[in-house]
Amino acid sequence: RNKLYSQSMLSFHEKKVKIGVLALQGAFEEHQSCLEASDKHCTTVQVRTVAELEGLDGIVFPGGESTAMGLIGTSNGMWDALKEKVIGSKLPTWGTCAGMILLAERCVGASAVIQDGQSLIGGLNVLVCRNYFGSQISSFEMETPPPPSLSSDNEAAEESAPFPGVFIRAPAILSVDQNDDIEILGKVVATPCRQAAVVLRELERKIEAGENVVQMGVVDALDRKSHPHQIGYIDVKKEPATTINSTASENVSANRAEEEKKDVTILEEEQQEQKQNTSNIQLPGASDSTNAREVICAVRKQNILCTAFHPEITSDTRWHSYFVNMVREDSVRRSN
Repeated sequence: RNKLYSQSMLSFHEKKVKIGVLALQGAFEEHQSCLEASDKHCTTVQVRTVAELEGLDGIVFPGGESTAMGLIGTSNGMWDALKEKVIGSKLPTWGTCAGMILLAERCVGASAVIQDGQSLIGGLNVLVCRNYFGSQISSFEMETPPPPSLSSDNEAAEESAPFPGVFIRAPAILSVDQNDDIEILGKVVATPCRQAAVVLRELERKIEAGENVVQMGVVDALDRKSHPHQIGYIDVKKEPATTINSTASENVSANRAEEEKKDVTILEEEQQEQKQNTSNIQLPGASDSTNAREVICAVRKQNILCTAFHPEITSDTRWHSYFVNMVREDSVRRSN
């Protein structure tokens, strides 16, 4: 029996998988190198067109600039095709940094230059804050939790060592939907940058008011004081309250009154639904002295894996091995 188990495991690890790396922009070549270095039976291809999505066992959304990726992806039909693959076909997908933003259902701190907000693929019911850790010059490395161990007990100690997380204009997950099947794989304690701090403050106000926040742009409302550690806040202009429209003319007042009653009922139902959706958002508490919060840096939901940091620019390939294993398990399941 042990021999048969060993042969089965050997056959599993030797199964070839083909992983695509979205190459619209960002660190796609680095991901390719790490994936192939982590597993000799893994091959990678760069993906720029809808046709190149065919035949893949998994796909990686790399770090880079999520706004640029969104603009390119929505212009060539890639976004619709990716949504079908990730959400419809449940293709194993890994988003790192910018890729994590693209896979989120909710995003705050979105770029102010995009008229209709950040273009998201979705699939992961989390709330992400863009650039939570600061700008490019604020990039840093810190210890983060490693991926779940894939090895035997003898090798588990080595694999349990902290992972060197590199954060470059990195986002953070503020909240996950408690009703969704999302596994939190890593958290870190970090202070939001000044811009993110203002976004969080406005977000807290919206949640308290019962608003359903799906996307929220950058709020440049800082009163920058002379002392570098002092931040004042300027009140942010709230969106106008929802108004009730009536198309009835003045000479049919009875119909108008009836329509207004219907509109009020619909509005009340929408507001109730918004409150229910908003109640699922629970922001991490902030330290009184530093405003530091415990935020989420790694999650998994079934076929979707996300990390806020950049594993592809380190020499540690444990996260890449973990994703290859995800892809291989899915490939075996589909072939049976």
